[in-house]
Amino acid sequence: MSDERPDAPHGLDPSAYEAIDGDAYQPVVPPTQAPMEFTWRAVGLGILLGGLFGAANAYLALKVGITVSASIPAAVMAVFFFRFLRSSTLLESNMVQTVGSAGESVAAGVVFTIPAFFLWMQTDPAADPGRLKIFMLALSGGILGVLFMIPLRRYLIVREHGKLGYPEGTACAEVLVSSQAGASKATLLFQGLGLGAVYQFLMHEKWLSLWHKEAKTDFRDRYHIGMEVSPELLGVGYIVGPRIAGLMLGGAVLGVLVLVPLISYFRELGGQPLMAPEDIRGTYVKLIGAGAVACGGIITLIKSLPTLVQSFRAGVAGLTAGRNADGAAPAARRTQRDLPLPWVLGVAVAVVLLMWLLPDSILPVGPGGALAILVFAFVFVTVSSRIVGLIGSSSNPVSGMTIATLLITASLFVAFGAGPGAKYAVLSVGAVVCIAAAIAGDTSQDLKTGFLVGATPRAQQIGEFVGVATSALIIAFVIYLFKADIVAGDLQAPQANLMRTVIDGVMGGDMPWALLVIGGFAAVVVELLGMNSLAFAVGLYLPIELSTPIMAGGLVRAWTNHRFTGRDMEERRERGVLFGSGLIAGAALIGVLVALLVSSAEWSEAMGAFVTRVQDLTDGLHHGWPLLFFLVLVVALWHMANGRRRERP
Repeated sequence: MSDERPDAPHGLDPSAYEAIDGDAYQPVVPPTQAPMEFTWRAVGLGILLGGLFGAANAYLALKVGITVSASIPAAVMAVFFFRFLRSSTLLESNMVQTVGSAGESVAAGVVFTIPAFFLWMQTDPAADPGRLKIFMLALSGGILGVLFMIPLRRYLIVREHGKLGYPEGTACAEVLVSSQAGASKATLLFQGLGLGAVYQFLMHEKWLSLWHKEAKTDFRDRYHIGMEVSPELLGVGYIVGPRIAGLMLGGAVLGVLVLVPLISYFRELGGQPLMAPEDIRGTYVKLIGAGAVACGGIITLIKSLPTLVQSFRAGVAGLTAGRNADGAAPAARRTQRDLPLPWVLGVAVAVVLLMWLLPDSILPVGPGGALAILVFAFVFVTVSSRIVGLIGSSSNPVSGMTIATLLITASLFVAFGAGPGAKYAVLSVGAVVCIAAAIAGDTSQDLKTGFLVGATPRAQQIGEFVGVATSALIIAFVIYLFKADIVAGDLQAPQANLMRTVIDGVMGGDMPWALLVIGGFAAVVVELLGMNSLAFAVGLYLPIELSTPIMAGGLVRAWTNHRFTGRDMEERRERGVLFGSGLIAGAALIGVLVALLVSSAEWSEAMGAFVTRVQDLTDGLHHGWPLLFFLVLVVALWHMANGRRRERP
């Protein structure tokens, strides 16, 4: 039997958006009802989707430094699967997205920091973290992120209802409720997933390699243009929109078509040997981009300072909010039951003590690092939990918080006479804090979704722990598959490269300040022009081949925004986002599968001979056809988002 109200499929009640007393809000599923929620099938499907989207986001973040939200795709897929089970409930679907979305946040926190260990392995093989360390760092950060957020739920989600919008959490609630009426949204997601997977399967250079993944050219020995014809980048462009895509392309154009020719010109005037445009970019422009990324993250953090301070004060005050005069918590309805505060604090203390006591071979933190994690994780979890309620998870300055953590921690280690080997502990501290802040933002959005639809907070919080633990295990193995690609530079890992630069510079005293400062002031100029300096900086750091397909997706989104208005535009934009999410997931999963297969020597040798044979047979496709195949993807995305479709009941 369904647990929805009769009008549930048509969307949330208007009071979901109004600034009213949260205790007076009537969720879709009333507190007096207790439908199935934390079931094995919901948790199992959530774990599966968490691993799927976690692996996809790990691949995507290593490639271009961007992750995409998994909550809405996971919710849509849950509704799709549960439609075949008559006894399924809305709250089971919500539990699926609660467990499943944790994979995205764990992936972001891990990929933004942990690959720096692999980069250090070029000079120090002992830097290899191993899968166990990666898992322990991810697990510790994820658990602390959930634990520190739980005491804030009643204040941030209930007391601030209507004041803190939690855009992704509210949108996910709308999708969960409205998706009960039809399966067309899930169909779009699966169509994108299938197309992305088939396209990547045929194109992947370590698989069939029927056509090159890049179309590029150099001209006049100074200029370089190109495009990677990848489905995941096209999907990213549609999701982030034309403004962010345009800023990324603007950064890439400045780097490749302005700075590279300028440096080449001055080298020629100085009588120095000529360098290829790509070599100049790798030697000079990449460091300028790193400075811009660091400055962009810090600017984002500074702009958020009023909100950060307010969030921290409000969060601390909210620890005791809603208690009786004697300090005891009031009797809670089902929709207000959290995990007990003594249990939460006890587990948090136990996690910090374990990080303190465990040897470096398991968790390279140490006493000083454990104390730093306790302080920074608590502060930034509090900040992150509230700031996503104001500006959304996509604008949450997690990288800026991580850079601040690394700068302060590295400086303290140097001040207390720590040796060069302490950089591994500093990065570990930053990784745990980064993961905790990312998970806290995700947990806040999930609990907001649960509040609106009438979920049990305690069940969701347990679901978050399950999602964190399973995703940490999966991501630890997935990221290790790409170790060689990260070290070789085939995967850019922009944030991790930046974290390594910051730590090496502070602790080694050899920070390339001149190039970093140039990049920093470039970010300042962009910010003064009223634009997003961080998006511009990421484009400056990455090769132009990655920004151009993102811009193509952004242009398709721009057409949607221009051609349609109101509810019609919102529906078509959502269709495009779901199809784009499918393209990302399908292409990324094939990338993970190929990395898994070629990690085997036997498979690698066999596939190497097979790929060579296929390339000989399809040599013509490697020269003039990549852009044509990419155009097919663009047309498919445009049609799915903007073409006329008949919604199926």
